[in-house]
Amino acid sequence: MSIALHYWPTPNGWKITIALEELGLPYEVHYVDIGAGDQFDPDFLKIAPNNKMPAIVDPDGPDGAPIAIFESGAILQYLARKTGRFGGADERTRIAVDQWLMWQMGGLGPMAGQAHHFLKYAPALDPPQDLPYAKERYQREVARLYGVLDRQLAEHAYVAGPDYSIADMAIWPWASLWEGQAQTLDDKPNLARWLDTVGARAAVQRGRAVGAERRQNIQSDRKAQAVLFGKRD
Repeated sequence: MSIALHYWPTPNGWKITIALEELGLPYEVHYVDIGAGDQFDPDFLKIAPNNKMPAIVDPDGPDGAPIAIFESGAILQYLARKTGRFGGADERTRIAVDQWLMWQMGGLGPMAGQAHHFLKYAPALDPPQDLPYAKERYQREVARLYGVLDRQLAEHAYVAGPDYSIADMAIWPWASLWEGQAQTLDDKPNLARWLDTVGARAAVQRGRAVGAERRQNIQSDRKAQAVLFGKRD
C-alpha cells in the first residue's frame, strides 16, 4: 500500500521524498501548491492542522491501521522506526541522530528560512522591504550554524556519526541552498565534502527531483507573496 505524501518542492518537502526514496517505500504524491493556498484547504487541515506541508497518510500504520502525520521531523522519525533504518542502530546512536534532527528543526531550518525571506523575497515585495538589519542578522546566524555543522563533520563522515541517517536527510535540503543564504564554503571544507557526498546519492537526487518543474519564482508572483507572507484575503 502506498503512502500518500502531501508535498511541495521545498527543502521541507525534499526531506520526505529523499527519505521515501532511500527507504524504497511506495508513495504517491499529492501536490499542495503553497503559493496558491492549497495548505488552507479544509481536507488538508484534517491531516496537517498547522497548515504546513509535508504531511503523510500511511495506510499501514501502527497495528495495521492508517495514520496521518504532520511535521517533517516527526515523519522522518516515524519512517525510521517503521523500517528500522537510518534512525540509529543503538540508543546512543539514536540520541545522536535525534539531537541533530532537532538542531535542524529548531535551528537551521527556521534561520535559513528567514535568511531566504529577508535576502530574496522581502526586497521584491510591493512595496520593497529591504531591511539591512534583518538580512545581516539571519545571514550571520546561518553562518554560525554552518560553522557548528562543519566542526561536527570534521570528526564524522555524516552528521550524527559514521553512518548516514535521517539527520542528514533533514539537514541536506536546507544546506544545499547555502548560496541563496549568502554563505560561503571556502572556510568550511568538511561541510563542502558532506554536501557533495550526500548530493551524489541516487535516492537524494531522485527525491530532490520530485515536482522540480513546479517550483515557482516567488519574487515576481504577487498572489503567492500574499498567500505565503501573511497578506492573504
